[in-house]
Amino acid sequence: MKDFNLSEWVLKHRSFTGFMIALVVLGGMFAYYRLGQQEDPPFTFRIMVVKTLYPGATALEVEQQLTDRLEKKIQELPNLDYLRSYSKPGESVIFVTPREDTPPKEIPELWYQVRKKVDDIRMTLPPGSIGPFFNDEFGDTYSLIYAFSGEGFSYADLKQAADSVRQQLLRIKDVEKVDLIGVQDEKIFVEFSDKKLAELGLDTAAVAQALQAQNGMAPAGTVFSPQRNLPIRLTGAFDSADSIANMAVRIANRTFKVGDFAKVNRGYVDPAEFKMRFNGKPALGLGVTMNKQGNVIDLGKALEDALARIETELPLGMDIEPVANQAHVVKNQMAEFGRTFFEALATVLVVSFLSLGWRTGSVVALTVPLVLAATLLVMLLCGIDLQRISLGALILALGLLVDDAMIAVEMMARKLEEGWDRMRAATYAYSATAFPMLTGTLITIAGFLPVGLAQSSAGEYTVAIFQVVGISLILSWIGAVVFTPYLGFLILKVHANGDHAAHDLFDTPFYNRLRRWVDACVAHRKKVIIATLALFGLGVVALAHVPEQFFPLSNRPEVIVDLWLPEGSSFEQTEAAASRMEALLAKDEDVEHVASYIGSGTPRFFMLIVQQLANTNLAELVVMTKDNVARERVMQRVRQILATDFPAVRGRVKRLNVGPPMDYPLLFRVLGENPNVVRGIADRVAEVVRDHPGTVDVNDDWHERMPSFRLSLDQDKARALGVSTASLSQALQAHYAGIPVGQFREQDKLIDIVWRANPELRTAADELPDVAVRTNNGKSVSLSQFVKFETVFEDGVRWRRNRFPAISVRADVADGKMAPDVAAEIIPKLKPIQDSLPAGYFIETGGSKEDAVTAQKSILIWIPLVLIVTLILLMMQLQNLSRTFMVFSTAPLGVIGAAFALLLFRAPFGFVALLGILALAGMIMRNSVILMDQIEQDEKSGLDTWSAIVESTVRRFRPIMLTAAAAILAMIPLSRNDFFGPQAIAIMGGLTVATALTVFFLPALYAAWFGVERAREEVAS
Repeated sequence: MKDFNLSEWVLKHRSFTGFMIALVVLGGMFAYYRLGQQEDPPFTFRIMVVKTLYPGATALEVEQQLTDRLEKKIQELPNLDYLRSYSKPGESVIFVTPREDTPPKEIPELWYQVRKKVDDIRMTLPPGSIGPFFNDEFGDTYSLIYAFSGEGFSYADLKQAADSVRQQLLRIKDVEKVDLIGVQDEKIFVEFSDKKLAELGLDTAAVAQALQAQNGMAPAGTVFSPQRNLPIRLTGAFDSADSIANMAVRIANRTFKVGDFAKVNRGYVDPAEFKMRFNGKPALGLGVTMNKQGNVIDLGKALEDALARIETELPLGMDIEPVANQAHVVKNQMAEFGRTFFEALATVLVVSFLSLGWRTGSVVALTVPLVLAATLLVMLLCGIDLQRISLGALILALGLLVDDAMIAVEMMARKLEEGWDRMRAATYAYSATAFPMLTGTLITIAGFLPVGLAQSSAGEYTVAIFQVVGISLILSWIGAVVFTPYLGFLILKVHANGDHAAHDLFDTPFYNRLRRWVDACVAHRKKVIIATLALFGLGVVALAHVPEQFFPLSNRPEVIVDLWLPEGSSFEQTEAAASRMEALLAKDEDVEHVASYIGSGTPRFFMLIVQQLANTNLAELVVMTKDNVARERVMQRVRQILATDFPAVRGRVKRLNVGPPMDYPLLFRVLGENPNVVRGIADRVAEVVRDHPGTVDVNDDWHERMPSFRLSLDQDKARALGVSTASLSQALQAHYAGIPVGQFREQDKLIDIVWRANPELRTAADELPDVAVRTNNGKSVSLSQFVKFETVFEDGVRWRRNRFPAISVRADVADGKMAPDVAAEIIPKLKPIQDSLPAGYFIETGGSKEDAVTAQKSILIWIPLVLIVTLILLMMQLQNLSRTFMVFSTAPLGVIGAAFALLLFRAPFGFVALLGILALAGMIMRNSVILMDQIEQDEKSGLDTWSAIVESTVRRFRPIMLTAAAAILAMIPLSRNDFFGPQAIAIMGGLTVATALTVFFLPALYAAWFGVERAREEVAS
């Protein structure tokens, strides 16, 4: 087996090899059309939401009675990272976040444990609480969203049409589910005047009871005759709003029609909780989710065809318009990456043809597509789809996978020039360099190993870089020892003047000049080593000055506009603000369309978006601009509009982010036992953050306090009148919010019948003291007789983290600034505040700075493993500990060029740039291994060590430069990519400098490391 030559076996079985090559090509074509196409890689959302309602309670009461109780139990979970929660009046929401290193396959079991633990204490929750409700589908993303709208159509009409369309879309292949968005539930309102009820002597509870009895559904029995069974059916249930108004109600021996003391009308939930609008019109959304095995481009085409047919059947004037179209985004993304890929491929092929000649370059040109075809086939088998990360990794790999083929074909061409026959020349590369190439390839892959093993959200998002690069590089080595010899045997020709070629090949003016330079470096080794170390020190210093960035922004054209009104603002006020913004955006020529979501944030149409939860004082607008340049213009104009036309609104304008979801890039958390002390500290932190010139829109997540009415009962008077706190609460609830008193059945719909006061009575806050309340003796008295009124301010929302009151001071950063850099500048200014904090109070840095540290830690923790794997591979190849450590010492040299390139091109240093620098170490050691193997071979052939160093460097110069040039030039198209740009620039700069150092520094280092002296014969001459 030791003497087995794979290349020789391939050439001796050329028919079989040709057959396998044809299969690889066909398999690659099949895989390309079968691979799933997505915008982003699969990503596990490590958040579960536990929501519980407690109607009537203040934020503080919700926190004490619900949130704290639930958090205590959930804290018992294994693998829990932290709990984050907020309490609002009547509502508790807890976000459960497991540790970053929890494997994705264990997350469903963890969510089951949350349900189980909460169920254990469900009976201990206070009476009147509703829930808890669990949402572990927080990451579900709609592939496409459509808006149904039309002049003159009611929400009921839109829902009926959308329901019909939904049924048809569910029949389409790869559609997993279709949801309606912004549905307005129908209600039948029975609206009364409490004064009129008092005049008539009617009791609200008695009226409600009569309505419920009239429309109740109960069995009436069955007549069992000898021949058949006859069910008895009673009529009398409500069949219209008029039937409710005309219903006779007998109370206290008197009969009234409902219409005599109340107005009956049919409408929609009021006030609304959530609405969708499209281009300024009320709309209903239809969100389509694709199953995980689907292809979003195919799904988009199928939906387009189906809707073109469906639209012809819709009522005249009703429109279906696309709001978010991931199929279109992915199609454009594929086209963009396709252009980038073919630019990179063309660059590699041009390098091959110009440097190796037409015939030799053709061998590389044919090997590359074969390796790519094999890569696509393996990706299909491994379930790796084409998406943002895998496509970028393919382009990244393209610059690396030609290395082995170039080395193999260059050596074959050189041996043919020396006069060797085709079989011997084609098989020589395998015996001479196959195993050094394999070692170098594995070392390069080891450089990407940390991202493959990183147990974090960022690592999970980018793991395809390791997978695709690893697959393609392994296959590139197989291609170099299988495809390249086969193609070279068929294409290359034997040279007739081979006897002189071996001597003349490296005896040219250029190589003689190079030989003198390398010789001088070996002779002046100390100066070369000191100069290189000085450069390395400068590189480290330069890297510290490169702007930091966690993940880049998305290149999608959408702009997200958040409108936050003061806490406690009404839904109508929020909707009015959204309408005003829509009207202004409608005049902007750079805007294609605007989708507005009032009362909550946008549905997840982009997997990495941060969703805003229900807030009546929030409107979120998704503004689709014409392109990325237009997006920047629109953002500037919207910021100006917010500053001038919306003084009472806290507006926020943002692009979409790439990478693990993150709300604000800049965040500082203040935690402690006493909320009042925490508030004081947070205000001081906010002042420091606000004073920094790089911050924009500094705010905190507790918002402002909201006004409320506090009613203090005179208990003695209340008892004398026969009024209890519970009866008073029920009366006020019926008066203002309304209470359901039955259900109206219409086909498949159940419509609540709601008993409430007339609109003018519900909206007049100054008439609250005059509200009539029924007493035990059947009379009505006004609230002012036994209640004292005062307006107080209470927390609109109270946030906690791990059961500590926590206020997050948040901010965006100014354009051109990087959040980690701004955070790094602010942290020292917070130190005096931190040092003065009482025991039990803390300031923590969050946002992109915290996420970047977490992500980098998940990468850097695996560096020892990379070192061990690299050392093992080097020892297996070199069989010498001293040489192994010498090669290992060259690994950091990539920092020099990478740092200066990042500074020169103003590219940020972030997660992907870090991966590029780690990968550089493998590429540099790969070249070092191949050069050192050549030195060893030359020594064995009889050359002295000094000559072997110089001659090996001269011989390996061309393949080293060719492979480096191919890799560097292939990165140029990728450097323009928003996501992979910093990584490509780091590799380009690092590899440029490192290649020069391989040629000049490595010989000097080798001579110094082993104390090599010039041979005596050379000295004498």
